[in-house]
Amino acid sequence: MALKPLFSLVSGALGTALLALATGVLAQEGPQRDLPRVELTAGMHRIDAQVAQTDRQRAIGLMHRQDMPTHEGMLFVFEQPAQQCFWMKNTLLPLTAAFVADDGTVVNLADMKPQTLDSHCSAKPVRYVLEMNQGWFKQRGIQAGFKLQGGPFRKP
Repeated sequence: MALKPLFSLVSGALGTALLALATGVLAQEGPQRDLPRVELTAGMHRIDAQVAQTDRQRAIGLMHRQDMPTHEGMLFVFEQPAQQCFWMKNTLLPLTAAFVADDGTVVNLADMKPQTLDSHCSAKPVRYVLEMNQGWFKQRGIQAGFKLQGGPFRKP
């Protein structure tokens, strides 16, 4: 008889823990949209970039987005230059990552397929990664060596 109340207590606690876990997971399922923004330029082209600068913001990135306007992107900012690698888990949009040096120079570009775990890395240590809709850089003739302006790339 003592087992029944104990079972009820354990199953109740387990149910509560599972509900809390599920609620936490569901709360993270939506796209993040309320990040700070910065205006960048690529020649005559304007980019309205959300800025992901905390570990959590960078980890979520553009996950769960159904769409993104052509002139928008996300700028990932790291504390110091390092080899940066990105993947597309839970990311629904095909993207291109531009790995960018401190002075705004594009080091390399990587096209990334949605919902894959393939790793796409910078060719050398960088502090910035700019994700745009796939094809955005190519359609504008932007490749390695091109210099972005604005935001953190402003000249002193």
